[in-house]
Amino acid sequence: MPKITTFFMFDNQAEEAMKLYTSIFKNSRVVSTSPGPGGTVAGGTFILDGVEFSCYNAGAPDYFKIGMGISISVSCDTQAEIDKYWEALSAGGEKQMCGWVKDKVGVSWQIVPSILGQLLFDKDPAKAKRAIDAMLKMQKLDIQKLKDAHAGR
Repeated sequence: MPKITTFFMFDNQAEEAMKLYTSIFKNSRVVSTSPGPGGTVAGGTFILDGVEFSCYNAGAPDYFKIGMGISISVSCDTQAEIDKYWEALSAGGEKQMCGWVKDKVGVSWQIVPSILGQLLFDKDPAKAKRAIDAMLKMQKLDIQKLKDAHAGR
């Protein structure tokens, strides 16, 4: 087990989340599961594109709440990747602003171009501001529109 692992406490969606996430990301798999009552899955460990996560059903929806204070960021090299993850992770969930989605089990994701930091933190404040202003108007991020705004086009 790695030294640091993200751990999700769900009400009763652990198995659903593992199946969903491993179906979306390449190089992903469920590593192990813990048996629950009546043959259900109580939790488990899974790998998403080489990163390990764990989850468990707490059965306490009022105590363990998943919120936007913690999110998983997915860095995408192409618009096709952004489109794929945006649609897959928002299905049954919620599309939000600035590249964020909430999936159907309540986990927040940031679907962002790998070039985003370079655009938003440019040493030229005018370029950075144009990129930030463009991003703030978008739900799903558009790489070309961000680049165009950054360049002043």
